Amino acid sequence: MDKHSPFASLHLADVTMFWGPASGGVRRYLEAKRAHLAGRADCRHSLLVPGPYPAWSADDNQWLRQLPARRLPAGDGYRFPLRPGPWRDALVELAPDVIEAGDPYVTAHAALAAGRRLDVPVAGFFHSDLSRLLALRFGEWVRPLSSRYLARLYDRFDWMFAPSEVMAEQLADLGVHHVSVQRLGVDTNVFRPSAASPVLREALGIPREGRLLVFAGRNTREKHVDQLIAALERLDDRYHLLLIGAGMPSTGHPRLRVVDYLRDEHELAAYLASADALLHAGDAETFGLVIVEAMACGLPVVGVRAGATPELVDEHVGELAERARGAELARAVERLFERDWLGLGAAARRQAVQVHGWTRQFQRQLAQFARLAGETSSAEEASGSGSELTAGALGPSTPHS
Repeated sequence: MDKHSPFASLHLADVTMFWGPASGGVRRYLEAKRAHLAGRADCRHSLLVPGPYPAWSADDNQWLRQLPARRLPAGDGYRFPLRPGPWRDALVELAPDVIEAGDPYVTAHAALAAGRRLDVPVAGFFHSDLSRLLALRFGEWVRPLSSRYLARLYDRFDWMFAPSEVMAEQLADLGVHHVSVQRLGVDTNVFRPSAASPVLREALGIPREGRLLVFAGRNTREKHVDQLIAALERLDDRYHLLLIGAGMPSTGHPRLRVVDYLRDEHELAAYLASADALLHAGDAETFGLVIVEAMACGLPVVGVRAGATPELVDEHVGELAERARGAELARAVERLFERDWLGLGAAARRQAVQVHGWTRQFQRQLAQFARLAGETSSAEEASGSGSELTAGALGPSTPHS
């Protein structure tokens, strides 16, 4: 057992519907957590996700269990569980010490039900800004309804994790105060400047003196991929844009390159490190995982002053546009390259290594899980009846710890 471990043994179960063939930040977070916990003798990790049929992972530990769920139309391969019962029962069978729910849908209700049955704490992770996403698609009228739903749901959890200050503030506005900021991270041994490949630039047809801007992510409304292309059209012929992800538009623009979704993180790191700067127009980021991955590769960042992006990007590592508009993004790019952009990239790498490594993030989270499990154990010993842990039992709220 690790002599610095806050617990003798812990079995953590994660459950989420954010797991698909082209998944982004949530899947990388869960896979990184798995890798971190696999190296510890004092932890066991289980993960419950949707798929086309029931299955267990092939290795002896059988840490990954797949339950059947319906595929979402036009949902990039995501699947949506319809009934909480099978998910609750699977969690009860796993019998973890702590449960973490990674979305606010059916699996969240299953996690809460399993937690009550097992008398173990349940934490939620506020990965997705559901109210904003629904408002973008259906109009502002839906925002009060979704906000009330989230407030009632998350108030039932024993603890909430938020990936950024802005998301923690949203939970506080909903009246949910048992919250701590739990940022995502980056594997700085994979995402590093030396992952760059001159062969990739040559294959993309980037001239020796060309400036390659890159974006990796989903082609969704809040990412404003169209504005990235609009920015490219306003920049001079030195600038080229690489879009990495499923369903990216191919306009026939001579300086636009498109690469399909990259499942392998080493391959993604090679493309990022081979670029000159990250261009990111997302204005609703709950964290911005690709930002810290690009920073770890030594890239300066051009982003938008909205969402969680300003928590990661300041004048020391890049430039911020005020809005996700092509003209403003183009001006921010020009400002970046008028500065010592190589020095900004080096500073971005240092910040990623010093602040955003996965080990640092998971150590903080595991300490919170240990406190939750310890509160449950103490409550059981005090009452003799295994009473349910509540948010109030954790003491004063810490919305920005």
